[in-house]
Amino acid sequence: MSHFSKHSAHTDSNFTYPQHIQFPPALQPGDKVAVTAPSSGVPTQLHHLVHDMRDYLTSLGYEPVIGTSVWTDDKCVSVPKKERAAELQQFLLDPQIKAIIPPWGGEFLMELLPLLDWEQIRTLPPKWILGFSDTSTLTFVYTLYTGYASAHGPSGVDIARADDETTSRWHDLLTAVAGQPVEQQSSAHYQSTSDFSKAGFKLDAPTRWEILGQEQQKQAEISVSGRLLGGCLDVLTPLTGTVWAPVPSFIEQYGKEDGIIWYLESCEMNAADIYRHLWQLQQSGWFQYTSAVLIGRPAGYVPVKNFKLIDALHSAFDELDFPVIYNVDIGHIPPQVTLINGAKAEITVTDGKGNIVQTLI
Repeated sequence: MSHFSKHSAHTDSNFTYPQHIQFPPALQPGDKVAVTAPSSGVPTQLHHLVHDMRDYLTSLGYEPVIGTSVWTDDKCVSVPKKERAAELQQFLLDPQIKAIIPPWGGEFLMELLPLLDWEQIRTLPPKWILGFSDTSTLTFVYTLYTGYASAHGPSGVDIARADDETTSRWHDLLTAVAGQPVEQQSSAHYQSTSDFSKAGFKLDAPTRWEILGQEQQKQAEISVSGRLLGGCLDVLTPLTGTVWAPVPSFIEQYGKEDGIIWYLESCEMNAADIYRHLWQLQQSGWFQYTSAVLIGRPAGYVPVKNFKLIDALHSAFDELDFPVIYNVDIGHIPPQVTLINGAKAEITVTDGKGNIVQTLI
């Protein structure tokens, strides 16, 4: 275990954040893209999804490198934690690997964090990591511990099977050069059922991004800017109070001037859970310098008696001085936009339609 993995970034005298967020080089044809399973693996009956992902990456001109962890899954993990950590670190340290895209998330990626050599990782050039759900444990900590950008967006399985315009924009972000703005719009429709097929998403319900407190106003409009940071509430909140979440240091370095736009989504949490998690983040100081909060469509969600999602958001944010936009295309209910941790973003919502411009600066 490295010295750095035992101490938070803001107390380690050997660590100083880069003056500016560092963005990985744009992906180029011929680049090697690693597929590893740092959380859950893929059971035998779904191996065809990995083959589809391999073929899709090849069709884009990349050379996929499939890790051995991908092919098995037992007790919510692909392989034991030391094997997962070793494979992930191998790809993080390999200069020929330009991006890492897990097939999907899972449950227990957090147990890899103390096993990675963060001192060595942060001495190397940044590389793209893409995913959501439990993968956001990795992208979140990677950005907090290095000052390197990372990508919250569709999983490896999703990019191979979805052909909608919203999902496919992940590639525009990972091939963007530093300083280049990339514009995305809210989806026209989202998938209202849990029927996920190999053929792709079934986008059947109209999308509408809502502004908290302005739901009844016709032509409600808002415009915000700041640096993006976030992930899945289910896996990020447990990091609070640990050395793996030096959020105050990060936002002091990068958010004090530009502000932070938090994006958060949830899976398998009821309305009361969501409020408790948001309350914990607020009490931990995570919302200092916040310009706005984006809340994704909750998955696996139920109200608690007559306490609903809208009540959770009002309870968590009404006393705080920034806007909240919810039902955003983020997370477990497809499709989803791709958001870059550390990128500067300008977000506009007009009458339920959203527009996001991210610039890699």
